[in-house]
Amino acid sequence: MPSRPYVSPRAIPTLLLAVALTALPALLLAQGTGTVSGRVTQAGGAPLSGVSVTVLGTGLATVTGNAGYYSLRRVPAGPRVIVFRWLGYRATNVEVTVTEGGTATADASLEPVPVQVGDIIVSGASRAPERVVEAPAAVATVAPQVLENTSVTGQAPLVFQSVPGVDVVQSGVNDFNVNTRGFNSSLNRRMLILQDGRDLAIAFLGSQEWNGLPVPLEDLSRVEVVRGPGSALYGANAFSGVVAMTTPAAREIPGTKLTLAGGELSTFRGDLRHAGVMSDGRMGYRVNVGYNTSDTWTRSRTAPGDLPEEYDPATEEPVAPATPEANPLAGQEVDPLTREATGDRDLLRSIYGSSRLDLYSGNGIATLEAGAARTENEVLVTGIGRVQVLKALKPFARINYAHPRFNVMGYWNNRTSLDLQRALASPFAPASCKTRLDDDGNERPCTGGQLDETSNIFHGEAQANQSFGDMARVVVGASVRNVQVNTYGTLMDLVNDDRSDGIYSAFGQVEYRVVPQVRLVGAARFDDGTLFEPQFSPKAAIVFSPNESHAFRVTVNKAFQTPNYSEFFLRANAGAPANFTLLEAGLRASPLGPALVGVPVGQLFTNSAVVPVLALGNAALDVEKITGWEAGYKGNIGDRAYVTLDFYLNDIKDFVTDLLPGINPAYGPWTAPPEVPEQFRPALENAVRQQLAGAGQAVAAAGLSRVNGNTAIVVSYGQAGEVRERGFEVGVGYQLTDQIRTDISFAGFDFEVRSQQVGDQLVPNTPSKKANIALSYFDEQGFDANLSLRLVDGYSWAAGVFAGYVPAAELLNLGAGYRVNNYLRIHATATNLLDQQRFQLYGGSVIGRRVIGGITANF
Repeated sequence: MPSRPYVSPRAIPTLLLAVALTALPALLLAQGTGTVSGRVTQAGGAPLSGVSVTVLGTGLATVTGNAGYYSLRRVPAGPRVIVFRWLGYRATNVEVTVTEGGTATADASLEPVPVQVGDIIVSGASRAPERVVEAPAAVATVAPQVLENTSVTGQAPLVFQSVPGVDVVQSGVNDFNVNTRGFNSSLNRRMLILQDGRDLAIAFLGSQEWNGLPVPLEDLSRVEVVRGPGSALYGANAFSGVVAMTTPAAREIPGTKLTLAGGELSTFRGDLRHAGVMSDGRMGYRVNVGYNTSDTWTRSRTAPGDLPEEYDPATEEPVAPATPEANPLAGQEVDPLTREATGDRDLLRSIYGSSRLDLYSGNGIATLEAGAARTENEVLVTGIGRVQVLKALKPFARINYAHPRFNVMGYWNNRTSLDLQRALASPFAPASCKTRLDDDGNERPCTGGQLDETSNIFHGEAQANQSFGDMARVVVGASVRNVQVNTYGTLMDLVNDDRSDGIYSAFGQVEYRVVPQVRLVGAARFDDGTLFEPQFSPKAAIVFSPNESHAFRVTVNKAFQTPNYSEFFLRANAGAPANFTLLEAGLRASPLGPALVGVPVGQLFTNSAVVPVLALGNAALDVEKITGWEAGYKGNIGDRAYVTLDFYLNDIKDFVTDLLPGINPAYGPWTAPPEVPEQFRPALENAVRQQLAGAGQAVAAAGLSRVNGNTAIVVSYGQAGEVRERGFEVGVGYQLTDQIRTDISFAGFDFEVRSQQVGDQLVPNTPSKKANIALSYFDEQGFDANLSLRLVDGYSWAAGVFAGYVPAAELLNLGAGYRVNNYLRIHATATNLLDQQRFQLYGGSVIGRRVIGGITANF
C-alpha cells in the first residue's frame, strides 16, 4: 500500500525532553527524612541476602546485602512500616518511627513457608500491578532460581521451557524462536518481547536476536509471560502473547558482582556488575559489562550430502539432499573438488554492557539508561535460507519516569551491520545494491551473498493508572514510533529502501467490580501507521473470584500482526540464475520459429543464458488477524499447590504466505517481447509455460514474469488462508516439603485449515502435545537444584525453503548451585544432559549436550 504521511524523527528528541521535564517537579520536592537500617536473618539466625525491603506506602526499596544488612535513606519522617519479602519466606512487617536526620533500626527474622505462587504480583496482563491469580489472561512468571541457574548459558529463551504452552525452538546456540499456541516460524515475531518496556525486535524482520541482550539473566528481577492475543494493550505483533522482562532499580542491587563460567562447546562467559547509591540516597547507579564466546552446533552445508549426514543421528525419517549452500561458515573454506568445508569455524562472540542512573523522589523514579551489544557469527534460519550475522552492533538509550500512577518513557534502538551479513545459499551479488563507506571511509562493495542493514527505532509512550478504591481501575496510554531502515539495496529495492515509517497508538483498559467476587474488564487499542490501515483491537473479560485463592475467567480479544519489511519490500536473489538457451533454441526450431525472427538470438528471455531468480516483497499486503476466545482457572489449593488451566479457540486469517511463484499480481505471467507479432504471442507464452512445466521446472513455469521489463523468475508473498486452532494448557505446582517443589505442565494443540492459497503450506510448526516436568530443591544451607524433563511430540515443519518432519524429543536439563558463604556461590548447568541429538526446526542445527560451570562472587 502507498506510504502515508508520518511524524518526522526530528520530533522524537522533543518527546524525550518532555519525558525528562515530567520528572523534574517530583524531584524538586523535599521533606524531612531519616534513615532506616537493620539486618535480616533466617529463623535460625543465619543472614539472608537478596531480601526485598520496602517502606509501605512509598516507592522506597532496597535489598539486603551479603551479610543480611540493608539501609534505606531519605525515608519520610514519622511512623513507618518496613516490609520484608523473599520467595519461600513469610512476609514480615516491622513498625518504626523515623525522625528527621535520625536513624531507626528495623531487624527482621524470616520464617520459611511453602511458596504461594498465586500471591505473586504481575503487571503484564493489564499493564498495572495485580495478583497473578486475578489477572484477566493466561500469565506465568519464571522462578528466580531458574533465571540464576540458566544465566551462565547466555540462552535466555531456555527459561521459557517451563511455562505451560510455550514453544521454544532452537538452532545453533543463540537462534531461538519463542511462540505460544501454534504457527511458529523461523524468525518468529508473534510474541512481543519487552525489556523494561523497550521492544527488543529487529526493525527489518521484527524478530529477536537473543544473543544481543545487554544484561545477563541473573540481573533480571522479574520475567512474565502472557499467553494469547495481546494487541488490545500492546498493539502490533503481540499476536500470540507478550514476554515482559524487568530489571531492578539500582538501589535494589547495591554492591559488586562478578560471574565467571566455562564449559563445553569451548564456552567462556564473564559478567561484572556494580551498583550503588549516592547523594544521600537521592540517586542510584548501575554499570554492567559482559563477554561470551563459544563454538556452535551449526555446520556448513556446501556439499550435496551435508544435510542428510548432519541429520542422520537425529532422525529416522528420510532426509532428501538439499541444494548445497554456496558459502561456508565464517573461518572455513570450500574444497573446489569435493565442495566440503574445511578449516575451523569462527567462534560465536557477544560483548555487551549498559549503564543506568536512577533519580529517586517520593514514589517516583526517573531513569536514564544506555547500553549496547555486539554480536558475531551467529547463523539465523530464515525463509530464504540461512544467514550468518558476521558482526552487528545494537546500541540503545532509554529515559523513563515511573510512578505508581503514571509512567512516561522514550527509547532509541539501533542496529548496524559492522560486517556485511552473509546469505549462505547465495553466490551472487544482491539483486539491487549500492556501496557505502565503512567506519574507515572505505567502500563496502556488493559481493556474492552479502547483506547490509542499518536501522533505528524511536519510541515514546505515556501511561496513567487510576484506581477508585477496590471497585474500579482505569489504565490509559498513547505511543508514537518512528522506524528507519536502510539495507543499501542488499535486501530491498532502492526505490523502497532507506525509508522512515511511523506508528501511532492509543489504548485503554477499564475494570469494574460488579460485586466483590466479579470483575468486568474491557480494553481496546487503536493503531495507525504508514504501512498498514488503521486497526482496532478490543478485549473483554469476566473474572470471577469466589475467594482470594481462586479465580475463573472468560476472555475474548482480537489482535493483529503487520508484515515485516522483508515481506513488504524484499528484493534478493532466490537461487542461481536459470539458463533458458536450450529452451529458446527449441522454440526457434518449432512451428513458432518464424514468429521469433525479429527477436535477437539469446534475447527471447532478455538474456536467455542468465535469467535471474528473484525473491520480491509485496507492498499490498494487509495485516494478519486473530480472534481468540479463552476460558481459564487459577488457584491455590491449600497451602502447597497451585493450579492453572486454560482453554482457547482462535480464528486466524489473512496469513502471509511463504515465498511462492505466481502469487503476487504485481508480477503477472511472462509476456513475449514486443518484436513477436501480436497473433503469435499467446501461443508462444503458453508454449513456454508448458515446456517448463513438462521439464519439471514448476516454479519457473508459474513464476516466469517481467520485472521492470526484464525477464525473471519471481517468487513473492501473497495473502490467503483461514485457520481455526484450539488447545489447552495445564500447569500444576506442588510444594512437597519446605525445600522440594515439583511443577508439571502439559499442553495440547489441534488445528483446522479452512482455506489456503494453492501451493502454500499452512502447518502450525507446533507439536500436538508437549509437557514439562520439573523438580526443584532449596535449603537454608545454601544448596539449590532444579531438574526438568521436556517432552515434545514430533511434528511437521514448513517455513520458507525448509520443509520436513521434526522428530520427537525428550530433553533433560539440570541446574545446581551452592552458596559457600554470603559472598561466594558455585553453580553448574547442563542442557540436554543425556546428549540426545535432535534438530528442533527443519533446516536448523542438530543440538547436543552443553555443560557449563561457574562461580559468582559478591562483594
